[in-house]
Amino acid sequence: MLNGYRILDLTDDRGHLAGMLLAQLGAQVVLCEPPGGHRTRHRGPYVDDVVDPERSIEFLVYNRGKHSVVVDNPAQIAELAAGCDAVISCGAFDVDLDALRAASPQLVTAAITPFGETGPKTGWAATDLTIAASSGTMSLTGDRDRAPVRIGPPQTWHNAAVDTAGAILMALHERQTSGLGQHVDTSAQQSFVDCTQFQMMAVLTGGEVPVRLPGAVNLGGFLIPWVYECADGYVTVTFLFGPMIAPFTSRILTWICEEGFCEPELRDKDWVDFGMAIVEGRESMDTFDQAIKALTAFVATKTKAELLERALADNLLIAPITTTADVLALDHLEVRDYWEHVEVPRAGGSAPVRLCGSLAKTTGGPLAVLPVAPRLGQHTEAYLNGDGSPGTAITARPRTEIAPTGRSLERPLDDVKILDFMWALAGPGATRTLADYGATVVKVESELKPDVLRGVHPFIGEEGGQENALQFHSINAGKMDLTLDLSLPEARDVILDLVAWCDVLTESFSPKAMENWGLTYDVLREVNPELVMFSSCLMGQTGPMRMYAGFGTMAAAIAGFYPVTGWPDRIPAGPFTAYTDYISPKLGVMLILSALAERDRTGQGQHIDFAQMEGALHFLATEFADEEINGRTAGRAGNADRHMYPHGVYPAAGDDRWVAIACETDAQWGALAVMLTEAAAGNAYLDQTLDMLNASADGSLAGLDAGSRRAHAETIDAAVTAWTEPQEAADVEAALQAAGVPAHRVNDAADLMADPQIVAREHFVSVPHAKHGHTWVEDSNFDLSRTPGRPLWGGPMFGEHNMEVLEGILGYDGDKIAELVIAGALA
Repeated sequence: MLNGYRILDLTDDRGHLAGMLLAQLGAQVVLCEPPGGHRTRHRGPYVDDVVDPERSIEFLVYNRGKHSVVVDNPAQIAELAAGCDAVISCGAFDVDLDALRAASPQLVTAAITPFGETGPKTGWAATDLTIAASSGTMSLTGDRDRAPVRIGPPQTWHNAAVDTAGAILMALHERQTSGLGQHVDTSAQQSFVDCTQFQMMAVLTGGEVPVRLPGAVNLGGFLIPWVYECADGYVTVTFLFGPMIAPFTSRILTWICEEGFCEPELRDKDWVDFGMAIVEGRESMDTFDQAIKALTAFVATKTKAELLERALADNLLIAPITTTADVLALDHLEVRDYWEHVEVPRAGGSAPVRLCGSLAKTTGGPLAVLPVAPRLGQHTEAYLNGDGSPGTAITARPRTEIAPTGRSLERPLDDVKILDFMWALAGPGATRTLADYGATVVKVESELKPDVLRGVHPFIGEEGGQENALQFHSINAGKMDLTLDLSLPEARDVILDLVAWCDVLTESFSPKAMENWGLTYDVLREVNPELVMFSSCLMGQTGPMRMYAGFGTMAAAIAGFYPVTGWPDRIPAGPFTAYTDYISPKLGVMLILSALAERDRTGQGQHIDFAQMEGALHFLATEFADEEINGRTAGRAGNADRHMYPHGVYPAAGDDRWVAIACETDAQWGALAVMLTEAAAGNAYLDQTLDMLNASADGSLAGLDAGSRRAHAETIDAAVTAWTEPQEAADVEAALQAAGVPAHRVNDAADLMADPQIVAREHFVSVPHAKHGHTWVEDSNFDLSRTPGRPLWGGPMFGEHNMEVLEGILGYDGDKIAELVIAGALA
């Protein structure tokens, strides 16, 4: 898709996923490494546990398909950048991106930073742990009686990396019109706020501050478990009441009743009306508790495989909580030929291993099968001659044509038109981002079957109602709403007219839905041969689990995120609810824009089959490769880290107040050790603890290296806790940041709204709304310097733009529209 583009990758683990995915989409990616190599080359896990910079598993999985060029001065970076379309930076190199663009005005540059390049926290020290704490996500993750936890292996940089890759593609799209590049400023903090699923906004309308619940969720005061223990592990079960979920609940209760775990009276309850019955006093939560107990006892007798088999047969909302070993053994991925067999260096040569595969299946050419990651400096000579002049790889570059027309788009996607059949969260998030940056998005829905997010907390004023849901308002901001009853032929005719108008059609239904409406890609491309159709669903359009319907909570369980999140002696806490629903829109933006780039070059459209679960696997790629190569199954480790220590979340003064602290370098530990020593004079317990530590450390507390610190982990944690516990989290945060130590209080919803960085970057913005006058939405996670994006209005009301679409876009006259009304098509 991105054939002809060249990307200069100046990242380390704080962004390397971006370059790898752009390479998979067809770009040539040139990785700059310092003479000593990319920092991930020097940390485990290693292939066969042999310590070797060429065998680092993290480096191997996230740098596949790239070219490695060793650079040791800014002039070499500038030389390379002049031959590229885009540069991605994360702070691994000291580089002046403004100067690179001044020298090459067509260049797109991007910076991934912890808090963005503007605002009071721009210079703060940060790691994955402290960014997770700052985002609000950590406040929702873990057990109530322990410290909050991060989501398994580092995730914040991956979220920011994928956001950045999409932003680069927007800027390159706009460059086709203006001939000019621009700068992308991505905040990892803002990227990770996505993973709170808009729950932080509850406080903006008078709601309560949400709290973390392990393997469970609080819905309107009802504590609903997600995680259940089964005969050979754990599963998630979406077991609720209400119009959308009740049919699933009834079906699983039928099975439970068949096997004698509940009485028919419980099975036959009106689960559709159950919530209202509780409100009106006709039912008691005791009844629901009884159902939960029956479900718990029943599930404990079944294996994960038995539960999944019945879930597929009877359309039940049950998902196995899979380990890395389980994912590698999943038949569905084998049938879809997901894994790529890549030769990696092993004893005596190399051998093929399975690594994460294509982001999507396409009817165009398949995505690139990426070779093994490069050896250090493998391509230096091709790009840089010994005298520092350009090598043949630069001078022979098949440069993408830049044809400036002398005009610029106000927003980079102002010329893109999208027909949007997305619903819920994972799909609409992609089209929301595209709408922010200029795309005209027509959302098709029906009052007969409303988007599920219209009924999901938080609400404006805490009052339910299909026009009051903040999640819907935010995820559908800036879109036009057209209501159609697609069961009627008149409505289908309208859709075909819109297909002729649009560049992209997006949908996130089960694989049969578009077929049932007669709107398959084969039909649609007859109307518009240049159409890009993007289909996003849980498990993809093919394979034995293709009809597996469900939510991101289930995909997160199947993709392996639950077993790695939480404490090793507790149930898998899992990420906050639907984690793959937060990842998928970012990947969807990349795929859609890449397909448009190919269409612009070739005139050909295509159908993209995106399986949300498969895309999410890239966020745990190191863990799957470690399982495949070393047989090591990833597990829960609380907030522990492979490479940093101390690395944890420590109590502060007040109820449920915490501060995240991570020492990435010996110097940072030394600064923390000095603070602990100074504080010991007024703290008897801390003084005693440090005496014990100094004795075991031969009196050189500040000089302990990471390995020695880890050996004294229990004592160090006790000392840090004794220091932080009496203090306000803000005071600990300020003291450590002043000393250059990564630290951040664990922001809850109230903290996040008052966070000076979030306020300065206007992450939560008030926008117009047809019913309420205004509503709250989350802004973009990145800024474009020359053609910025913005949400123009909150999620639309039912049919709010019917006339605008029918008259303004399709040119229908009054008689034509009247016929549609009479036929009942506009419903």
